[in-house]
Amino acid sequence: MEKEYQGNYKRYCKTLTLKDDAELIREYKKIHKAENMWTEITQGMKEVGILDMQIYIYENVLFMIMDTVPDFDHDVAMQKLSQKPRQAEWEAYVSKFQQADEDSFADQKWKPMERIFKLAEE
Repeated sequence: MEKEYQGNYKRYCKTLTLKDDAELIREYKKIHKAENMWTEITQGMKEVGILDMQIYIYENVLFMIMDTVPDFDHDVAMQKLSQKPRQAEWEAYVSKFQQADEDSFADQKWKPMERIFKLAEE
């Protein structure tokens, strides 16, 4: 069931591939448990307008659902997020798990997906 945020929000769906290494994947899951997340990272997301984020995994492929405020400008928000405290440190840390360049920020690693079907539109 979708969450409602004052009746309006924007949703983004993205994908990213992890390195195909069972131990790295276990560790990646562990660092994403709520009690292990860096407070500065989740706070920064909220500050740029991300209301909710969920990440799902299948083997080494990640799928993210990101719900944002209605007037969210993705490019502007991702630029602001990249300047938040510890964001560069976080990106460098998680890059060891991801099939991505160590110097890349989230908007360069997480690739947007195109929606091709929605039941409510049928």
